[in-house]
Amino acid sequence: MPVGRLEEEEKFAADFNPEYLRRLLQYARPHQRRLLIILGFMLINAAVGLTTPYLMGRAIDTYIAQHDMVGLAMLTAGYLAVNLVGWWASTQRTLRMSQVGQEILHALRMDLFTHIHTLGFDFFDGRPVGKILTRLTNDVNVLNDLLTNGLLNLLVETFNLVAIVILLLALQVPLALVSFSVVPALVMLAFWLRPRIRDAYRWVRTRLSILNASLHEGIAGVRVCQAFAREAENLRRFQQLNQINYAANMQAARLNLLFGPLVELTGTVGTVAVLLYGARLMAQGRLTIGLLVAFLGYLGRFWGPVSTLSNFYNQLQSAMASAERVFEILDYPPQVVSQPGAPALPSIRGEVHFDHVTFGYEPGRPVLQDFDLHVQPGEMVALVGPTGAGKSSIISLISRFYDPWEGAVRIDGHDLREVSLESVRSQVGVVLQETFIFSGTILENVRYGRLDATREEVEEAARQANAHEFIERLPAGYDTVLSERGVNLSLGQRQLLAFARAILANPRVLVLDEATAYIDSQTERLIQEALQRLLAGRTSFVVAHRLSTIQRADRIVVIDHGRIVEMGRHDELLARPDSKYRQLYEAQTRVARSLVGEQAS
Repeated sequence: MPVGRLEEEEKFAADFNPEYLRRLLQYARPHQRRLLIILGFMLINAAVGLTTPYLMGRAIDTYIAQHDMVGLAMLTAGYLAVNLVGWWASTQRTLRMSQVGQEILHALRMDLFTHIHTLGFDFFDGRPVGKILTRLTNDVNVLNDLLTNGLLNLLVETFNLVAIVILLLALQVPLALVSFSVVPALVMLAFWLRPRIRDAYRWVRTRLSILNASLHEGIAGVRVCQAFAREAENLRRFQQLNQINYAANMQAARLNLLFGPLVELTGTVGTVAVLLYGARLMAQGRLTIGLLVAFLGYLGRFWGPVSTLSNFYNQLQSAMASAERVFEILDYPPQVVSQPGAPALPSIRGEVHFDHVTFGYEPGRPVLQDFDLHVQPGEMVALVGPTGAGKSSIISLISRFYDPWEGAVRIDGHDLREVSLESVRSQVGVVLQETFIFSGTILENVRYGRLDATREEVEEAARQANAHEFIERLPAGYDTVLSERGVNLSLGQRQLLAFARAILANPRVLVLDEATAYIDSQTERLIQEALQRLLAGRTSFVVAHRLSTIQRADRIVVIDHGRIVEMGRHDELLARPDSKYRQLYEAQTRVARSLVGEQAS
């Protein structure tokens, strides 16, 4: 896909959306008791951090200054005990947070994956797989980090900040006011950098999504790339996207890293001011060295919460960008669903009626127009016509991958929109031109047609599909593990497995979409034999460009521009001098003879 097209499909997130945050919190609600416990451990750890500067100051003023080694030893033991409690609280918080975080990740990903399986083809037609994967992985991780770490850290750091401010004022009000004098500059700095960092990270997430989409496309199409020797062009395009992604990440990193050092610099200025003014107070006898040490300890802890709270807004904005992409999927309505309370389609005979159907993929551009076709049970109907005539739309409507705009598709008199979706697809089988092979064994792939099938039933289906012989020749037979998409099998072998899968499912209505395309003549003979067994007693719709494969069809339906232009048996249509089917058949015959002549020469 061109770079420009990828960029057009990606959009920036809006500013903070409270509705997104409310919906995200729903995923944390089942864990609220454990999250409160985690918050308690975080507060214990924070309290330990607030105690240690006081203990250090007390040790200096009360025990070291007075050479009280016994008291110092007791205070040191207390110091160690307090820090052991802090370590224990931190460990408990980390373990419990990891568990809660993984459970939230699991729930959110399951909701996404489940919803994706309810969406129609219209959703996937306009979205690269790489972008969908990015939303299921990267974006979900960002949301989980906000729910588990971000919001709890916000509460703890707010507690820390308020507590430190109170302690600083309690220790020495004039000194506290001096240290707070640099805060306005830090606030101005945060407000200046915040929108720039937000926009930078928005751009990073956009570029990552586009990069992943291009990466998936490049890997999936590597064979086509190599066949046309376009490796250099693909590398150039990916290098362009990769370089833009690199630049976006570096820009975000520079801005983010700029904020941290500037906070530290501001803190350093405040600390220097406190040291200078503290030295003056000590010279006046208004401040002890232990108190100054404790004050500096708290002041050092003051800037951490300030920095964390300033960065939280950036984290929230990044999460909102991810939330928008995630909820775009969750809010996308399935185009084809079962009506509430829809009854199951009864066991069918296989009568199919396209009742004056009009359908298309884009508003105002129908593919099928007033299409009317009545097919009797057990009839084999071949669909023929030029590319774009509407053949694939017809078979998609039979399987109810789409619903018609007007008219109805009926099986045994039942409008498919008025019965449950699962009951329709369980009785309508589809064998596609490009058979999808799942990762796993041959046995598991064939059993996909009926998950409760026994091994004997799987082997019998393979025999009927003429696949048993080649399966037995494989190293592990039916337990042979197939590579991704079945690349260690030939096209013909993958197609035979698809036939075995369909035979095992035993549908009453069968759709074959170019099921014999791109295979050799020997495999075609095996498939034709399997077809005779598979089609026996079933209503079938066969889409084929190779007209030699449909001569036995009960009816050949020639379609052009979404309408039926002629219909009949093979010999009947050939007998018509002006038949469009005859023109297609004779054209294919001439091409076939030409190829045979070239091979003979």
